[in-house]
Amino acid sequence: MATLSLARANKMIREAFTKAKELDLKPIAVVVYDSGGNLKAFQSQDGASINRFQIASGKTRAALATGTGSRWANAQAAERPHFLTGLTSVIEGGVVPVPGGVLARDGKGNIVAAVGISGDTSDNDEAAAVSAIEACGLSADIG
Repeated sequence: MATLSLARANKMIREAFTKAKELDLKPIAVVVYDSGGNLKAFQSQDGASINRFQIASGKTRAALATGTGSRWANAQAAERPHFLTGLTSVIEGGVVPVPGGVLARDGKGNIVAAVGISGDTSDNDEAAAVSAIEACGLSADIG
């Protein structure tokens, strides 16, 4: 299984910031976790509002806990709210079941990382995460 280097995690953050600028997003915060759920890197743009680290991290926890991007968890919140209640109760720190938590997969489909972004709309956060992952030669799984 591929591992996530600090250099690659930092590149994901730089690429997310580049996409955010291109899309003229509000200031974002980006977290990158490895496949085991360990924080690898975090940065927040100047002007990002409070608790963006916690929200972005909750998006990645939703993705890692379910094995697919957090967009899937968002759909489950409407269809199976009891599932999300249960998931939140067993995942330390909770989950944020909205788009913006994206899994990064290698060519064999293995999870290498999870990128979580918060600061703009969930769809825009997700777009920046997808761009960051793809810029690093990985496939983005939005759910």
